[in-house]
Formats: sequence, structure tokens, C-alpha cells
Amino acid sequence: MGVARGRRRGRGKRVRWRDGRGWLVVHGGTGEGSGGTTGAAGGSPAGDPVRVALEIATSYRARTRGLLGRDGVTGALLLSPANSIHTFGMRLAIDVAYLDRHLRVLAVRTMPPGRLGLPRVRARHVLEAEAGAMRGWGLEAGARVEVRPAVEEP
Repeated sequence: MGVARGRRRGRGKRVRWRDGRGWLVVHGGTGEGSGGTTGAAGGSPAGDPVRVALEIATSYRARTRGLLGRDGVTGALLLSPANSIHTFGMRLAIDVAYLDRHLRVLAVRTMPPGRLGLPRVRARHVLEAEAGAMRGWGLEAGARVEVRPAVEEP
């Protein structure tokens, strides 16, 4: 489950994920998170990578369901492919990060319930988390993230 690698295209690797769980690793953030690498977030203020529990939603059904009806989020949810989201029917405010095809953060926004996020032209993926979580991870525009499978293969 998790990451499946496709064929090379252009300069970078074409990566496809399947619905499941994995880890989000934030590079180039401020890394204010705490709790060790096995918790929801881990890292240090020194700029070390932050590792966050990740749920991956790539099927139409999983992306449509998203965080609807949940009372909380552990870690983050990756919607792929996606370039916009809405918070209609949600019970909590969320942080939203728009990612380009190279997994670089284009923008981070906090959205209260009942809002519609405008599509981002260059966005290919969207990360969702509880409001305030991304600031704690040091996730900001320009940071790079990496998606790793839940069970690392040797």
C-alpha cells in the first residue's frame, strides 16, 4: 500500500499513489513540531525534516469523502489529483496546502467550515490537516514535501 512508482516523464519521476497510509516528510520548513518521528509530527526548530502521519486519497470515492463528517484529524490527508477543495459539511476548520507536481508547496491557507477554495492553476495535489497544524510543522510556501509508504521497503 502507499507509493507506486510509474515511468519517467520529462525531468522528474512520475509517481502514483494508492489509497492508504504513509508518511509526509516536510523539508525546508521551520520544523516547530514535536512528539518524535512516530507521532503525528516530529522534528526540531533546527530545520530538521518533520515527519507526519499521512492518509492518502487517490480514488474518486476517497477524495470525495475527504475529511467530511470527521471530528478531528490525526496527521494529514493528501488528495491527489486535486487543485481545489471545499469545506461544506465539515465540522472543523482546516489548513490546506496546495502542492505542485514536484511536491513543492504553492500556498497554505486556513479555511473555516462552509467555504469554497478557488482552484490553483499549478496545483496537482492538496494536503489537508487540522487548523494550525501546518504552522507547527513549518509547512509554508516554497517548502518541499516527500510522501513515503507506511512500511519502508529496503
